[in-house]
Amino acid sequence: MNIAIIAHDKKKELMVQFCMAYCGILAKHHLCATGTTGKFVQEATGLQIEKFLSGMQGGEQQISARVSYDEIDMVLFFRDPNSNSEYEPDIHELARLCDMHNVPIATNVATAEMLIFGLDRGDLDYRDILREQRNAESSIH
Repeated sequence: MNIAIIAHDKKKELMVQFCMAYCGILAKHHLCATGTTGKFVQEATGLQIEKFLSGMQGGEQQISARVSYDEIDMVLFFRDPNSNSEYEPDIHELARLCDMHNVPIATNVATAEMLIFGLDRGDLDYRDILREQRNAESSIH
């Protein structure tokens, strides 16, 4: 599975702690992240992370684009509900795209834990099946 990791500045430490706690599960998957979040998580955990631009430089938009192309299976976006509103359009756009493409998104640690446990149980394996079906259909045409 391809998992995107994003965290607002005030939630970066929480994301690092979360990834440390679930390093064993996350290590089995491909991880990508906005630049600064990815750097912090990789330094703390040793996990391999594909890093995009920082959020303010367009990293969230890069992840949104990958969601649109069905290249992301889960998004963990620890957002600061008290952050200034300049971030809000990116958050809403990413959430909208996740809804359009049936990509589970967690915006807090409680929901992220539920997704991680489901991922570990295989609850998200349907995403691989759907992707294989789409690839087979596109190769026919």
